[in-house]
This record gives sequence, C-alpha cells and structure tokens, in this order.
Amino acid sequence: MSATLYPSFGILLVDDEPDWLYSMSITLERAGLNNILTCQDSREALSMMARHEIGLVLLDLTMPHLSGEELLERIAEEHPEVTVIIVSGLNQLETAVQCMRSGAFDYYVKTSEEGRIVKGVKRAVREKELQLENRELRNRFLYDRLEHPEAFCDIVTGDKGMRSIFQYIEAVAVSSQPILVTGESGVGKELVVAALHRLSGRKGQFVAVNVAGLDDAMVSDTLFGHVKGAYTGAAEARSGMIEQAADGTLFLDEIGDLSLSSQVKLLRLLQEGEYYPIGSDRPRRMRARVVVATHQDLAAHQAAGAFRKDLYYRLRAHHLHVPPLRKRKEDIPLLLDHFLELACAEFARKKPTLPKELAVLLSTYDFPGNVRELKAMVYDAVSLHQGGVLSMEAFIRAIGERPAHPAEESHAEPSENPFFNVERLPGFTEAIDLLVAEAVRRAEGNQSIAARLLGVSQPTLSKRLKQRRE
Repeated sequence: MSATLYPSFGILLVDDEPDWLYSMSITLERAGLNNILTCQDSREALSMMARHEIGLVLLDLTMPHLSGEELLERIAEEHPEVTVIIVSGLNQLETAVQCMRSGAFDYYVKTSEEGRIVKGVKRAVREKELQLENRELRNRFLYDRLEHPEAFCDIVTGDKGMRSIFQYIEAVAVSSQPILVTGESGVGKELVVAALHRLSGRKGQFVAVNVAGLDDAMVSDTLFGHVKGAYTGAAEARSGMIEQAADGTLFLDEIGDLSLSSQVKLLRLLQEGEYYPIGSDRPRRMRARVVVATHQDLAAHQAAGAFRKDLYYRLRAHHLHVPPLRKRKEDIPLLLDHFLELACAEFARKKPTLPKELAVLLSTYDFPGNVRELKAMVYDAVSLHQGGVLSMEAFIRAIGERPAHPAEESHAEPSENPFFNVERLPGFTEAIDLLVAEAVRRAEGNQSIAARLLGVSQPTLSKRLKQRRE
C-alpha cells in the first residue's frame, strides 16, 4: 500500500547541488513530508511546476544558467499562488531583504540547523493549506454546492445547517491539521468523522478509540503500543492505534475526559509528529491524521484549568459542531422513516402505518438523547408491533420517562421562570386556561396530544375547553 501524500500539493527543491537535494529530501521525509520533487537544473523548474501541482518551492540562489533571484521573479509572475522559501549558501542581509521584497516567504542559510529549516517548511505548509481551505470554503458557500454528496449517505438530514457542515468537511478533509468535533451525546459525531475520513483520500484505516475511562498507562499503551518486555506481562510486542491508523485517520472520542498528564502526551504527539512505543528508545513517525470529539464544553474546561490551553487551541485548528436534534426538528420525520425501515428489516416485519399524531408528539419533544434516542424509540416500538397501525405507547412511555432537557428546566435559573419579574401573578383559573391554550397550540389543535402534554385525560381536557367556550 502506498503512503498517503502529505501535503496534498508538491514541494519542489531547486538546487544545482545533488548532495543537498538528496539530504534535504531525506530530512523532510523523516519529518513526515513525503510529496517531494527535486530539480537540479533551474531552467527546468518552471516546466516541472506546469506538469505538477506544486504549492511550495525551496530555492537556492547561486545556480548556473538561471539564478535563484531570476527564477524567484518568474515564479512570482507566472505562479503567484506558489510559496517560495530561499535556502541559500549566502548569509547576506541585503540579499535576504531583496528576496522577501520579491515575494519569498522566508530565507534560510544552508548552514542553519536542519531543524529550523524543517520548522519553516512546516509553517509554510500549514499556511498554504489554510489558504487552499479558505478558497474551497468560499467556492462551496458561494455556489452552495457539494462535490461529493455520496460521502454523507449515512447521515440522514435535510437541514441547511447540516449541509453547511458538509461543505466545511469537504473543504478541510485533505488538511493534515487536527479537527475538533463537538456536539451532544447521540448527535452522530462518529458518522461525521467517518465521512471526513472518506473524503480525505487517505489510504489507511479509520481507527476509532474511546479514551473515556482510560488511565494514563492505558492511554499510552493503547495509542503508542509497546515492545516485548516493556513491562511485566508484555510477552509480545504490540502496535498501538497510531500505527494501525498509519496513512489513515485516528479518531479519539471523548477527548474531554483525558487527564492532564495524558493531555501532555497528546500535545507532544501533535507538535512533534512522533512518538515512542512503551519500552522503546527509538521514535516513530506518526502518519495518521488526528480527529477528536467530545460532548463536553472544552472552552469551559480550559477556562477552569481542567484542559490545557495549548492543546485546546492546537485541536481547534478546524472545528465542527454538530447541532442537537431539537435544533433541526425538520429532520425528525426523515429519521423516523429511516429508522423504521432499518428496524423492520432487522425484525423481519412489514413496515407499519404511522399514526398521524406521532409526528406532532415527537415535534413537541426536545430529545435530550438526540438521534440515538429517537432510534431507540423506533426500535422499541417495532419490536412490540403486532400489525396494523404502529402503536404510540412506546414513544409516550419513553418521553414520559425522560426529564426535560436542562436548557428547558424553568427552575434552573430565576431568569428562566416565566413568572420572574411579573408584577401580577395569574390566578389558578387563568393559569390553567393559559396552559391549556399553549398545549393546544403546540399540539396543532390535536386534543389527544394536548392532553398527553398536560398529563390529563382527553375527556378532562375536552370538558375544560367546553367550559372556556361557555
């Protein structure tokens, strides 16, 4: 299996010294940059750029036939979108300033430490990736298009907000930077990450790890693996999840539960791009793209000191927030039909007719368990179904057993109490009439649903409505 090219665009090295071309290629490849092309004759550089998708050029200045300064000017004129870094044997301030004025991104002397040059190249790659992603985002939102809608076939939605998320995913899918996916439990974060992996073009596997409940030792062993004899019981070497996800995507779920000690390890992994299996003194290069997810508020955790600030901002290079189901209720009928088909296929039953009141009932519920909760309701109802119209009892029972979503509890804060700061409180009769009117409005005039919302029988509600009319 061939390694995934990183970055997605080519890096062209132009120098008349073959030894330098060879050594710098090896250095960059060891640093995880493997989309490298070399050019020993500066006169051929422009033709190579025409044949290949080049995003970054490392350019020497002192070369025969066509000097680096002349080539820099021609690149700036013919390929203004390409980033150029000068790596020269000349340590002259005036020359460096002139190159920067001509459009060079940075200037290094060959005698500089290779580590400094590599860091400069990586910085240029990150900025170039951001430029490409911003361009892709502008194009997708401007024309409101999806290039690969098939990648999202597992996500059932008709919501415009979700479509915007899909467009963002298409724009950042090929990036090498980490991606943070947030959203409440049950919204389908793993489906979003799986779609991102499909669009990334990476040849490796999609490897998911739930880090919740793992202590520091288990996190290290799970991610990094160990060598034989690393600790008591390590009879055989074992590869970690990072190695298993090589050239693919490593998905770390529930990242908000990581201890501070494990957060340091993850930060070092992302910064250095290498890791040590337990018991080994030889580093290994990470070749996986890291995606993390959490249902927790990482910003609040970071402010409270429970999550490292540097790791938080490193992970937020790209951020996707999947909205809860209560924010996209138009998806409920689509999901209801989707899960009904899946459940009927699993239980080998004919698809039942849905009662008209069911859609109204579900539209009044906030689904604290989100899509996962709706799926459980449907499967429970189908498992009990005997024929004819699908019974609503399983849905009513599930809704009755769940507390209101925290955001909807009126007693949580004084400002959320509808009577807070109201000078005149309504009397009991007036309050009852207001409740009845609101229930009927939410139920769209359906007295059966309104009665369930009020927790009374339908005859009782009908009697009250008749009294109001009289």
